[in-house]
Amino acid sequence: MIEVQNLSKQFGAFNAVSDISFTVNKGEVLGFLGPNGAGKSTTMKMITGFLAPNSGTVKVCGSDVIKSPIAVKKSIGYLPEGAPAYGDMTVVNFLKFVAEIRGFSGAEKTKRIENAIQKANLEGVVHKTIETLSKGFKRRVGLAQSILHDPPVLVMDEPTDGLDPNQKHEVRLLIKEMAKNKAIIISTHILEEVDAICDRAIIIAQGKVKFDGTPEELESLSEYHNSVRLRLDGYPSLNAENLLKRLPGVKKVEHVNSKDERTTYRIYGGEKDLLKEVSRLAQKEQWVIDEIAVEKGHLDDVFRQLTTEQEAEG
Repeated sequence: MIEVQNLSKQFGAFNAVSDISFTVNKGEVLGFLGPNGAGKSTTMKMITGFLAPNSGTVKVCGSDVIKSPIAVKKSIGYLPEGAPAYGDMTVVNFLKFVAEIRGFSGAEKTKRIENAIQKANLEGVVHKTIETLSKGFKRRVGLAQSILHDPPVLVMDEPTDGLDPNQKHEVRLLIKEMAKNKAIIISTHILEEVDAICDRAIIIAQGKVKFDGTPEELESLSEYHNSVRLRLDGYPSLNAENLLKRLPGVKKVEHVNSKDERTTYRIYGGEKDLLKEVSRLAQKEQWVIDEIAVEKGHLDDVFRQLTTEQEAEG
């Protein structure tokens, strides 16, 4: 559905995007991650035809963005950064305007508008002018215009920016529902969003792709991945740490803290059966377990590691 090949963009001497390539298939939600200034928004603008690349190609549903710009824009729903809209228009009039630009009229236009309003939960503000809305509602108006024509491809720059936790949950559910029949790219600074709705993640830093894989593969890069967090009630003997270190597959044991009459350890090993080994030892030694859990991995740490490595290389 989306094919990006060797895409580059320079602004003077600054390389905003440097020779990046990736594809997005139908039914896939791609999380586009990176620090500020990494090239995420620039890439999205090139995919949607709002910026011309210096080199490389983009195809959307088989159409080249440069050679067939109108065909590409018909296939795309785009929520840009900041969700720009005409502030003096009411929500419903703005959506009527968008529907007419998209070529809808009569009953079909009305149906499309009502559907977009319902999906973006805008029923309570349809007759308010956009300039009077909160940041969260403005974002939802932008979301409504992007999905009004039911496009096969959605490109969303920070779709949950400015939304409260309930609104974020609603938008994430909507994206997951729509993803069944679409190819979707979302840029985000919220790493939990990758885990919540994305099938794949790309991390970009200084205009270059640093990682491309599943959220699970991203989590596996964390030093905490598959480590076991063990919190014991009371203060076990000093020998507890040594006993944990002797377990099969254990690489390191970290004494996290001792407070509130509880002692917490983190056991590193990477083996999936490490949890069973730790549980057996605790039972044998008659330790009282307050909490025991396997860590998935800390995405924040992986993100910092990948993006700062890129800066160091640059």
